[in-house]
Amino acid sequence: MNKDQVFKLIEKEEARQKKMIGLIPSENHISPEVSSVLSSSLSSKYAEGYPRRRYYEGNQIIDEIELLAQERIKKLFNVPHANVQPYSGSPANSAVQFALLETGDTMMGLALSGGGHLTHGHPKVTFSGKYFNSVQYGLDKNDRIDFDQVHELASKHRPKLMIIGNTAYPFVMDFERFRKIADEVGAWVLADISHVTGLVVTGEHPSPVPHVDLIMSTTHKTFRGPRGAMILVTQRGLDRDPKLAEKIDQAVFPALQGGPHNATTAGIAVAAAEAMKPEFKKYGQQIRKNADTLAKALQDRGLKLVGNGTETHLMLIDLTNYSKGMGLQVAFAMDVAGMYANRNTIPHEPVSPFYPSGVRLGTPMVTTRGMKEAEMKQIADWIARVVEEVKDEVLPSDKTERRTFIKTFRAKALQNKNLLAIRREVETMASKYPLFTWGK
Repeated sequence: MNKDQVFKLIEKEEARQKKMIGLIPSENHISPEVSSVLSSSLSSKYAEGYPRRRYYEGNQIIDEIELLAQERIKKLFNVPHANVQPYSGSPANSAVQFALLETGDTMMGLALSGGGHLTHGHPKVTFSGKYFNSVQYGLDKNDRIDFDQVHELASKHRPKLMIIGNTAYPFVMDFERFRKIADEVGAWVLADISHVTGLVVTGEHPSPVPHVDLIMSTTHKTFRGPRGAMILVTQRGLDRDPKLAEKIDQAVFPALQGGPHNATTAGIAVAAAEAMKPEFKKYGQQIRKNADTLAKALQDRGLKLVGNGTETHLMLIDLTNYSKGMGLQVAFAMDVAGMYANRNTIPHEPVSPFYPSGVRLGTPMVTTRGMKEAEMKQIADWIARVVEEVKDEVLPSDKTERRTFIKTFRAKALQNKNLLAIRREVETMASKYPLFTWGK
C-alpha cells in the first residue's frame, strides 16, 4: 500500500466519523491542539529512560516536555508522583502488578461478566490471570457491586492487591468502602479510573485519591487526550512505602517497556492543560446530563438498561427482553444506521462474550461534538427503531449454525431500507456538529 492510498483511507475514516454518531464510551475526539502534537517532530526522537536519566543524548527538550506533563497531572489530581510513559491501559495495569506482586500472589478485581476489565485478573487468557492467583468479585441482584461478596472473598483469600475499576459498569465506584475492606487484609488498592477520569477531574465522580495507593488511567476516554496512559502514586501509597514511586517507574521501564512515545507524552500535557480550563468542567457536566437524558429516553422507548440507569457516562442495554445473544445484531444494525456502539456482555450473560446480550453506549464523543439533551432524545429514538427492526433476528442455539446466521444477517442489514433511512437522518444531524466543539 503506497502513501497516497494511506492518505485516501485516512480521509475516508475522517468522513466516516463526521457522518456517523459515535456512542462507544471508551472513545473520544481529541482537540486540534492535541492532534497537532501527535504529528509533530517529537515522534522522531528516542528517549529511553526518564527525564535527566536518559540512555540517549539530545533529550534536553524532551525532558522538559515530560516533566511538564508530570507536573500538570500531579497538580490536576493532587498526587505526589505521576508516570506518563505507559503505552496504554493494559501495559499500565501490568506494570502495577509487576511492581507489587510476585508470581502466584493473589489479586482481586471485578469479573468481566460484571463489567470488569480483562487486565483486572480475568483468568486463563490474560497476563494478570495467568501469572497471579486471581479472585474475581461480581454483582448483586440489583447489578451493583456485591460488597458482601467482596468482603467474604477478601477475608478468605487475603489478596495482596485489590483493583477497583471497570469497563462496562454504569455506576459510581465506592472507593472508601473498598479501602476499608482492603485495610482489613492488608491489600494494596489500585483504582483504574480510565473510563471516568474526566468526570473525576470535573467533580462529576468521586475522586479515589484519598482512599487508594495507586491510580491508573488511560488518557483518551473522558479525559479527551491521546491514546496513552498514566500511573499516579498517592500520598497514602508513599506513606505505606516510600519507594513505591520508584518501584512503579522501574516496572514501566525497564521491566515492561522501552522508550516512551514522546508525542503522546506531549499530547497528555496539552490535554491536562485543557482539563484545567472552566470549559472542561462544563464538558464533564454535560456528559452527565447527556447520559441521564439518553438513559431515560431509551427506557421511555421500552428498552431495558442494566441496573435501571447510569451514574456515569455509560449505560448498558439489556436485550434479553427480545432474545438472548442479540448484542451483535443490534450493534451491527446501529452501525448500518449511522451510529456506532459495541456489543457487550451483561451481568450473568446467558450466551457468551462472542455473542453477548447487551450493547454498551456512552456520551463522551457526542458531548465533545456539542450535542445536548435534545439530540440525546433523538438518538434514543433512532436506537429504539433499530432494535425494532432487527428484534426477530434470533441467534440460533446451535453453535455451528451461528456463523452462517450472522453472515446472512449482516448481508440483509446492509440492504435494509429502514436502517438506511435512519442513516440518512443521522447524517443530516451529524453534519451540523464538528468533531470537536467544546473549549473552542
